[in-house]
Amino acid sequence: MDSVADDSPEDGLALGLLPGGIGRLLADWSAAGPVAYVEAEYFGGVGEQHAAVWVTGPSCWVRSARPEGEPFAAAGSPISQALRRLGVVAAPSQDEFSTVGLGRHRYNERWVQADSSPRPSQSEESFTPGRAKK
Repeated sequence: MDSVADDSPEDGLALGLLPGGIGRLLADWSAAGPVAYVEAEYFGGVGEQHAAVWVTGPSCWVRSARPEGEPFAAAGSPISQALRRLGVVAAPSQDEFSTVGLGRHRYNERWVQADSSPRPSQSEESFTPGRAKK
């Protein structure tokens, strides 16, 4: 991401670690379909989540986790809410985060190093694009 960031302000998005310029890039990409930016920062079970979803343009839906120590809203974590907006339907007894396998790697570097042709796990096969969770 750093290679396309430009350190410009993100028009008030205030999404944790989102570098300047990335929000505009993701808004542009959303012309081809919904795009999400998600981040989670935890240590010892304490931390925060941020998420944003762009659908055809510059306006976006944004959620951040509640202050430290407070539970997530009834709608779920910011990341799970964003994934629902992309059409993810949670597998039985899982949330959307687990359903799409976002817990597979703990560090960004591991995602970059991961096999470029992942083999779907049972939970990943449960992902059904275009269907909203009821």
